Amino acid sequence: MIRRSFLSLLVVLAAASGQALAAPKKLLVVTVTTGFRHSSIETAEKVLGELGQSSGAFTVDYVHQPSAQPKNPGRPPEKKGNESEEAFKARQETYSKALADFNAANATWMEEVKAYMADKMALDKIKDYDGFIFANTTGDLLLPDREGFVELIKGGKAFVAMHSGGDTYHPFRGYVDMLGGEFKTHKAQVEVQPILHDPAHPATKPIPNGYKVYDEIYIFKSYDPATVHGLMGLNNHPNEGTPGYYPISWCKAFGKGRVFYTSLGHREDVWDPTWKVDTKDRKNSPEIAKTYQEHILGGIKWALGLVEGEAELGNVKDVTLGE
Repeated sequence: MIRRSFLSLLVVLAAASGQALAAPKKLLVVTVTTGFRHSSIETAEKVLGELGQSSGAFTVDYVHQPSAQPKNPGRPPEKKGNESEEAFKARQETYSKALADFNAANATWMEEVKAYMADKMALDKIKDYDGFIFANTTGDLLLPDREGFVELIKGGKAFVAMHSGGDTYHPFRGYVDMLGGEFKTHKAQVEVQPILHDPAHPATKPIPNGYKVYDEIYIFKSYDPATVHGLMGLNNHPNEGTPGYYPISWCKAFGKGRVFYTSLGHREDVWDPTWKVDTKDRKNSPEIAKTYQEHILGGIKWALGLVEGEAELGNVKDVTLGE
């Protein structure tokens, strides 16, 4: 009996030692944008590094923006009520020059991004990472082998995206199909109270009943609830209140890999409980941001296979998608 107890103790100690010595997973955080660039990206980079360090679950390397993105002059001017034709024409000419300058600068910059991504995201350089996070990326990221990247995830890697990671690679259906949906539009930022579809999942378990968050809530297209495992959503339009289902977060198996997405994360105060505390700029309490951090940490750990959680497809049933 003593010998059996001693052997059992050795097994327990060996297992504990193995867990203690297990190396953290390696994640590559990508924050490149060729479309709109969120001001919260720098905050997201900081928070993801802190979560990896504090949890001990993963380390992070970054693929940052290679250089400053040229500023788009925006929409062409519209004639004001009492504006003279001469004044309006002058504004049109100013805009046309700004647009031409932007197009030239942007073409040069896109070539820079292409070369940068060819170096940083070459498959032979990223194949040893355990997973990838697209934190508020936008547009065509100019991956040197975008099909190969998707196959890398399908082969057993983790893929995680926040907010405008859903507003990325629209023309590339391989990315959209991997993610499970894509950004269509949004309206004004608003406070919502998401429905928790799977309260036991690692990504939603930390979220208390009645959780409310003020953020920019996306409306999606190319989304089919039967092809994902729903985590959070709304049963009415976030701004207009009209009936319809609007997803917020989901996950899915993708081949041998795992995908986790949350559309929350536009604002700095969603990411960071310390951002501009006690100022009028802050719309979310520190507690709301802490819960968001636990939400994404649970999703990351699930995608990495460090924790288990249900991933049954089509768990959100009998819903009519909102327009």
